[in-house]
Amino acid sequence: MSDYNWCHNPDCHKIQTQSRVRGTGDNKVLRTVKIKTNRYGEYQSNIWNYFCNQNCLMQFLCKFGREIANTYSVKQPSETPIRVDTEKYESYRYNYSSNRPQRVPYQATRKIIRGINE
Repeated sequence: MSDYNWCHNPDCHKIQTQSRVRGTGDNKVLRTVKIKTNRYGEYQSNIWNYFCNQNCLMQFLCKFGREIANTYSVKQPSETPIRVDTEKYESYRYNYSSNRPQRVPYQATRKIIRGINE
């Protein structure tokens, strides 16, 4: 497999930037950007292996987003089983009725979402 991809935006070669200019003399052209795969490391190796920048990504999605959504459509919602725990803790409110704000403690609750296996 090659360490490089060409930008997948079909209009990448039409964007007028100096980095896209190729050729000598009167034989100059604008060329699609060549992208080094994993140029941002493994933590961002997904979409940026196929688009040179966010502008090209957004142009591509504007042009082909509906087709992509129809190809990988969702016919029903997905669900993940969870466990919801309610926890009480001491928190504070501020009373502003006097000249100086006063911190007043109260019992608050929070919901903690956990996976089934946690």
